[in-house]
Amino acid sequence: MDNYFNYFAEIEELFQRRRGGILLLSTLDWALIETWKDVGIPLQAALRGIDAAFDAYERRPSKTRKVNSLAYCAQEVLAAAEELKEASVGVAPEVSTKQNPRGFVAAHIIAFLERNAAAIEKARLPDTHGISVQGLAANTAATLRELASDVRSKKLLPQLEKLELHLTVLEEKLFSGLLASTPDEQLVSVRAEADRELAPYRRKMPASQIGQLQKQFVYKRLLEKYGLPRLSLFYM
Repeated sequence: MDNYFNYFAEIEELFQRRRGGILLLSTLDWALIETWKDVGIPLQAALRGIDAAFDAYERRPSKTRKVNSLAYCAQEVLAAAEELKEASVGVAPEVSTKQNPRGFVAAHIIAFLERNAAAIEKARLPDTHGISVQGLAANTAATLRELASDVRSKKLLPQLEKLELHLTVLEEKLFSGLLASTPDEQLVSVRAEADRELAPYRRKMPASQIGQLQKQFVYKRLLEKYGLPRLSLFYM
């Protein structure tokens, strides 16, 4: 669980440091990190791959163009993950006894859940025949408030893995509603945007990763369009 909450921050920090200067990660970059996390690439492998990609870049005789996307490192990250997997064959995985990562307190979780509930209630969402995203959003907000109430009543940190799983399910249901109710022409536009950004990196990634990136890109764009928050505890 510690790696889950550190995963995004450590990758962003290393990428910015190796690139030199602050460069805000793009929607595509965040989608790529989430894809790595979802398919189980260890943080150690992601960091090792990023270092390897920049080491190779710095050995190039001509560096007229800076590395402007994390996707530049994708091939090395996958290679590092395979190397780590081969090296760990026959080694028992380390089991963490910690239930809660450091820095998480009940009051912060309660505030985060209630803040997201309020944001969802205020969002102006599309409704189409047979699909009520507004109703789905209202149910999502009510569930978030119930979760906050549960944390408050117990006055203790919840089991974060269980809570995170619950939030993931809520996000996926909300996304499915948005996807079904957003006009086709808007979805086509977003997918075209994703294709343009992915074009330079298609040869460096397997088809399965490209598909996952496209899905995550559309997801994030829809959340931005309707002003909806991310529900994961990582965004707390």
